[in-house]
Amino acid sequence: MKGSRKIILGTVVVVLLLAGVSVALARSQDRGVEVRVEEVRERDLVATITATGSVRARRQVNISSDVMGRVIELNVEEGDEVERGEVLLRIDPSQLRAQVARAQANLSQSLAEVAQRRANLLQAERELERQEGLRSRDAGLVSRQVLEESETQVEVQRSLLESAQHGVEQARAGLEEAEDQLARTTIRAPISGRVTRLDIEEGETVVVGTMNNPGSLLLTISDLSVVEAVLAVDETDVPRVSVGDSALVELDAFPGREFTAAVAKIGNSAIRDPSGSTGGQGSSVDYEVILTLLDPPAELRPDLSAAADVVVDARNGVLSVPIISVTLRDREDDSTEADRSGPVSREGVFVVRDGRAEFREVDLGITGREYFEVIAGVELGESVVSGPFQAIRSLEDGAAVRTGAARPPSR
Repeated sequence: MKGSRKIILGTVVVVLLLAGVSVALARSQDRGVEVRVEEVRERDLVATITATGSVRARRQVNISSDVMGRVIELNVEEGDEVERGEVLLRIDPSQLRAQVARAQANLSQSLAEVAQRRANLLQAERELERQEGLRSRDAGLVSRQVLEESETQVEVQRSLLESAQHGVEQARAGLEEAEDQLARTTIRAPISGRVTRLDIEEGETVVVGTMNNPGSLLLTISDLSVVEAVLAVDETDVPRVSVGDSALVELDAFPGREFTAAVAKIGNSAIRDPSGSTGGQGSSVDYEVILTLLDPPAELRPDLSAAADVVVDARNGVLSVPIISVTLRDREDDSTEADRSGPVSREGVFVVRDGRAEFREVDLGITGREYFEVIAGVELGESVVSGPFQAIRSLEDGAAVRTGAARPPSR
């Protein structure tokens, strides 16, 4: 008898436990999916695009040589500050000095030839005058043929003098060219700035570039008074950028610091890769956007890596919802065109009302760092589902929800 009571009592306990579990499950299902919510509020939003690139001086000069020779004097080191006109290096001038001496001798020879031709012309003119004087006194003293030969000789000597004078001009031009080449053995700074690259050492030989082969790059001088950040911006973002837009630039070499900048120039053609292509089918295309750093540090160096946030739009006091709240849902459109194309995606958020999620289509404006501007679709003070992401992704219109901890308000 006691054993039967124990069995009955145990059965009752099990039934009660199962009933309790069933009730708990039913209540859990009635409570719906647990979500986070956030109120629709007015916020100040700033829309930015992010791009990466490198730093460079706005003005820099790569210096090479127009003459070949050995470097016999090098007056600068990498990192030195130089002034415009300062002597940077000298190339052995021995051969070019010899060319100048040869050109001077050629000029002297041409001048002597001019003097000789001028004397010959003077002699021919005097002979012609003498022949004309004799013929004027007595036509029989000088024949017509002799007089014509004297006239021809004058013309010949005049032409020879003119040719010799052109020879002087040619010799003088040759001397100027030789002197110019000699002057090019002394290389001076074309601008004031810093030597940011030095690719030559004293004693090395400078090679002059040809049509198919570049010459020796000796050094680079950069004017770092104006520094730029050169960014590669995706083609989809370029239309949003305007000259004068503000930006914040971060440099890997200066962690934790931000530098203000402004858009100075936007490229009109795509950036080409080393192969000369702007990108094949399916590949993205980038355009060059140049920022001017407004307050660059003195220790800044060219070619440093840079990342920038360019401010392309701003709105003050606009309705906004969290970016994570916006999702896509498919709908069927009754129009003929939609019947042919199938489901149409609609963009919206889930508004929580009376414990249920109501899907609302929204018109969005600019995109801030964490929030979308909402032009239409929700009202100030309404609560929208703001997470978790998996819940938003699977949530259905009209589904029961229960709200957990609300997301802390943010501006």
